[in-house]
Amino acid sequence: MFLLDSIAHISIAHAHAVVISGSHGGKSAAEFVIALSQKPSCVFFNDAGGGKDNAGNVALEILQAHNVPCACYSHLSARIGDAQDGYDNGVVSAMNELAQLKGVELNMPVKVAMQIDWASH
Repeated sequence: MFLLDSIAHISIAHAHAVVISGSHGGKSAAEFVIALSQKPSCVFFNDAGGGKDNAGNVALEILQAHNVPCACYSHLSARIGDAQDGYDNGVVSAMNELAQLKGVELNMPVKVAMQIDWASH
């Protein structure tokens, strides 16, 4: 597991690992993940309150299309830009189908989601 306050810091070193980011789950955030040649096992983002046209959660569908499980945690549960707070206090507010199939559920604490076997296919 890696804690990244900004998804801009993601790299190939995070391949096949769970990344908890303090960043919003918007389009630009998803682009950092899809640019990697080897993807993480799952990425968690702050939902940033949703935003216009649910922009804070659009990474869910973008990463689903790239075969990457993804979930967002509520901005009311953890500070935006603070991955440690996302890990310590984040509560899942949305997830893509891939994350759901792995066992992520609405209102699940991010800490509990870390107990999922992300390495299995």
